[in-house]
Amino acid sequence: MRLYLRLAWRNIWRHRRRTIIVVAAMGVTLALMIWYDGIIAGFDQAIYGNAIKVLGGNIQIHADGYSEQADLTPLLPLENDQKILDVLLKQPQVVAASRRINTGGLATSREGAFPVSIVGIEPEKELPVSLVAQHVAAGRYLAAADKDQLYIGKGLADAMTVSVGDKITLVGRATHDQMRQRTMTIAGIYDVGMPDIEKRTIYISLAEAQDLYGLTGQSTEVAVALQKLGQEPAVIRAIQPSLPGYEMSSWQTSFPELKQALQAKDKVMSIFSVIILIIAGIGILNLLLMAVYERRREIGVLGALGLKPRQISWLFLLEGGMMGLVGVAFGVALGLAINIVLGRIGLDYSAYSSAAQFMALLSGRIYPTLGLENIFQRTLTVLVIAVLASYYPAREAARKDPAEALHAV
Repeated sequence: MRLYLRLAWRNIWRHRRRTIIVVAAMGVTLALMIWYDGIIAGFDQAIYGNAIKVLGGNIQIHADGYSEQADLTPLLPLENDQKILDVLLKQPQVVAASRRINTGGLATSREGAFPVSIVGIEPEKELPVSLVAQHVAAGRYLAAADKDQLYIGKGLADAMTVSVGDKITLVGRATHDQMRQRTMTIAGIYDVGMPDIEKRTIYISLAEAQDLYGLTGQSTEVAVALQKLGQEPAVIRAIQPSLPGYEMSSWQTSFPELKQALQAKDKVMSIFSVIILIIAGIGILNLLLMAVYERRREIGVLGALGLKPRQISWLFLLEGGMMGLVGVAFGVALGLAINIVLGRIGLDYSAYSSAAQFMALLSGRIYPTLGLENIFQRTLTVLVIAVLASYYPAREAARKDPAEALHAV
């Protein structure tokens, strides 16, 4: 085997320029894929991570039986919600955890009645991790002591033609399906650039929600914010032994449309990257085919020395595999270097925040990750394509008759 490896390594550098071109093509392609993976991971954190901050956190914890009635947003009080907070805040990945009361209802004004989700929150705890709290368009954010005060979205304010200081009537479903009605004042209006979301969620203080819905000192949900996407399964596994009897769901199950969007993006990129690598593989195919015709005498000599056709074929396959390995090493190094630099300086995409609704969640710069999320699949694909591209030239070399090959010019 060592002899084959030495011969293959020597042979790929006999025509240095062509080898460098093919290796550069494969390496740059792999580097671009690593760069793309890093950029997309940065976008995921910026867009989907921000979407999760708007929609209710990475993880939600409810009382047992909640999932069976989730479509009705039932008011099932959590038993010992303070214990849940204590367990969560011991996890290093947890940035914040806060209690909530979440129910459905109607907001009414002279313009009509609008279906909304009514969310009672702990304002001070959610302020550092909530985009809704950080995007006050008018008025002010909520305070824990607020009574009869609302915090609504700009989309809903426009639809109801109301502004800060106006009063609207809030009708919500309390425990035992009782309906509670209260006229409240708009303290502030938030604008996250997504009217559809802004129209359907109204926030009040947790204390106000507890009083309004007969849940004194209780909550129905704990919302958990993590450092980044992808940490949800590990955190749930870590806290489950300490919190039996609760239902825990991540954003993947609570907001399946976000998960589907991520999966669709990954599929498109995988197809695109394979196409690019196949093009690079054609370069290897061309290089090795030319090598077969140029090295006919050498192939004849190898056959005359006793190498069997399969051994000659194996030698050419090794050459293709070695070019793939060199291309992988070059591509990984280049891709990591690009992402390390961009990860420090970031990329400013704020100018494109109005290009589409979801792009409104872009804030400031995008910081790519190292792009190692799919590194194994990417490198394996490069190597497989390099070897497959070597198969036909290897077979052609093995089929050469030594006597004829020795007389080739």
